[in-house]
Amino acid sequence: MTCPTRDIPIHSWPGSYYINSEKRWDAGTLSLTRTMLRFTSDQSKENLVGFRLSRIMEIKMESSSFIFSTLTVLEHGNIKHWFGSLRPNRVVVYNVLEHFWRERLLSPSAEVQGAEAQPTKGRELINLVAGAQRRLGDTGNVLHHQGEQFDNIMHGLGKIDSDLGVADRLLSELESPPWWPFGKLPWKSQQDVKAEHAAREAACKGTGTGKHRVITSVPAIVSRGGDSNLKPGCLMVMVSSLEVRDTNYVLLHRFQRDEVDDIRVHNPYEISVRQRFIGKPDICFRLLSAKMPEAMSVLEMQYKKKVEYTSEYSAFMTTPATTPCDQDQGSIWNAGLLQYQETEVPMTVPAGELSQLQVHVLKPEVTQAEAQEIRQMLMQLKNLALEAETELERQDEALDILTSSTDRATMHIDKHTCRMKRLL
Repeated sequence: MTCPTRDIPIHSWPGSYYINSEKRWDAGTLSLTRTMLRFTSDQSKENLVGFRLSRIMEIKMESSSFIFSTLTVLEHGNIKHWFGSLRPNRVVVYNVLEHFWRERLLSPSAEVQGAEAQPTKGRELINLVAGAQRRLGDTGNVLHHQGEQFDNIMHGLGKIDSDLGVADRLLSELESPPWWPFGKLPWKSQQDVKAEHAAREAACKGTGTGKHRVITSVPAIVSRGGDSNLKPGCLMVMVSSLEVRDTNYVLLHRFQRDEVDDIRVHNPYEISVRQRFIGKPDICFRLLSAKMPEAMSVLEMQYKKKVEYTSEYSAFMTTPATTPCDQDQGSIWNAGLLQYQETEVPMTVPAGELSQLQVHVLKPEVTQAEAQEIRQMLMQLKNLALEAETELERQDEALDILTSSTDRATMHIDKHTCRMKRLL
């Protein structure tokens, strides 16, 4: 039996655990936290079992007594744990556990917190990235203001084009012969045909490809609707949309940027994206990922007014990431790592210099927290750069349209001037 902990779980499932010493099943709740997997008994309210994700060797779906479907977790030391009667079903639980366990294996350094590190180099890098981020943000504001000016110019040219159309109609009525009582002649002049053709070419110009650039992509457990259909997939954050795909990268749904009504953050690893409709059901996807914090750094920038933090998230963030029980169980892992690092010291190093080398090895110049912060800031920089590129492409298209519209307006003004001179 493990000591109780107040760490709020990422996800929980009702089920039962097989107590091997007593040869019986006990009903309770299987919970997944940031770093641990534990089972709490409904009867005694105590943790029957609890271990760190780094100690898991294998997760499998098996059968007990050839009848009952169970989920087994093999722990270091060849200790096998049996979980049965999991709701909504064991496949959902397996998908979630296997996802978080795999991500922990891919980044085992997240489990280890070394000695107090020197923040000098890390803080310098963070300051450099923050300065670049401010400069790029200022550039984006200037580009946005410039784009608004282009939009105003295009709106003014549209009004000029409309006024030129009125002038053309009045001139046509003045030019029509006395025997034609219907105003403008039914056939078009060659200049009118050329002008309409130029207008169609300007309207049919293709859109830029920057809108479809991928900013970040994270593996996730995806569900549309309830929790009973959680399946592996991925979330792709793009410049102009959000895409939810399955394990084969087949598109399940695409949320355009202006179609997203709200993004609810349940905890740092779980969000739900919703698009509301009138007269038909809403489209809502629930996504659970061990790398969701990386995607959230971009989502908070793109959808800052649509991101909602639930009370579950507030309660989750107020609890410590580790408990005294977690630290005790992780001491063996940390001690093993430190012993491994010490054995990597060359035997030719003089005894007087050994302690200094060990201190240098155990105190990296950039801590894990600083590296994570730098990574999130770089993701935000990438997002700003892609948005700036998209805005530049849009302004290039606007300049082409402005050029063609100005040429067309100049041609119409010259034509109307000649027609007015002929009438005088």
